[in-house]
Amino acid sequence: MILGYCTNIHPAESWEETLHALEKHVLTVRDKLLVTGHQPSDKPYPIGLRLSARAAEELLQEDHLDRFKDWLAANNCMVFTINGFPYGAFHGTVVKEKVFQPDWTSQERVIYTQNLFQIIAEIAPKSSGGSISTLPGSHKTFHADETIIRKNLIQIAYFIEDLSQKHQIDLHLGLEPEPLGHFENTAETLAFFERLHRDATSPIIIQQRIGLNYDCCHFAIEFDDAKQSLDAIAIDANIRLSKIHLSNALKLNPSDPTALEAIRKFNEPTYFHQVIARRPDGSLERFKDLPVFFEAVDSRKIQPTDFHEARVHFHIPLDAKPTDPLGSTHVHVEETLRWHLKHPNICQHFEIETYTWGVLPNTLQRPVEEQIAAEYHWVLGNLK
Repeated sequence: MILGYCTNIHPAESWEETLHALEKHVLTVRDKLLVTGHQPSDKPYPIGLRLSARAAEELLQEDHLDRFKDWLAANNCMVFTINGFPYGAFHGTVVKEKVFQPDWTSQERVIYTQNLFQIIAEIAPKSSGGSISTLPGSHKTFHADETIIRKNLIQIAYFIEDLSQKHQIDLHLGLEPEPLGHFENTAETLAFFERLHRDATSPIIIQQRIGLNYDCCHFAIEFDDAKQSLDAIAIDANIRLSKIHLSNALKLNPSDPTALEAIRKFNEPTYFHQVIARRPDGSLERFKDLPVFFEAVDSRKIQPTDFHEARVHFHIPLDAKPTDPLGSTHVHVEETLRWHLKHPNICQHFEIETYTWGVLPNTLQRPVEEQIAAEYHWVLGNLK
């Protein structure tokens, strides 16, 4: 198991800004883990890198990549995975559905992903291989043509295969289901991959190079059981688990007025905060964003008392304990880690992803390096 944290928590769009974040924050987190013994001093520190399309292009120019290799060696660090979901600006601006643009119907997305694989093929250790995570094809509201999505994914699979053979390294792409993504839960994931494999003239290459980035927050919001979902995806359907995102979501009882009032503090304008509410009979109702959910409540389009639980796409720290009456989906993460202990060879890339540090309410705020180090301690404690 290789454990890192995703640097998308640190605002950076250019390569210069990205390197500055690595030097300012990542090395500080590493040093904290060295002090506590959670990072062995004789092993390179694993970095989960986030590169925007701009930063990836800049890194491939001139001698930047060679200099970055030297930086990694000098600081005893390594990159084993790159977050290739957000193409452009991810902090300090309204992101919402823009994080899904360009989607996998676009050659811009293909070229961006190819750039990321060219980078990771050069810098990832052969012992770890390299993974890239990306969006689940598109967003449901875009009404994307799935035949184009599948065609472009098959194209990128052969590109990854060629790079893997050239560099003698295991490289793979992980599609990341998300609420209201083109596919978002276990059932839709299985159906999509069945169609993708059916399209391929060489299904083996697709199975080896295109897999899933399993985000615990996202699957928990869908009310999917971690063990059942992972068994169905990785064991029964033999879909490659490219990476597992260790992430935590908010939950509440909508019939509790104090809980509804408490969740309003998380209504911020930067990111999508999809809501899925479950009725006592198990049926689900989906809301595109927190404001949409509140509008339905305030206008009485829905009766909160009709639901016994709602889950909100707002990443909170893994070790965080929201103030009552709010709760978290940390149990889903714990079940995922238990599943990994029973199937240790199925997935080796793990990444802590709490990118919402900058928009967390004050009650959950603390210095970013302190938060990340605490999340490492929580994960490693649960693995014991």
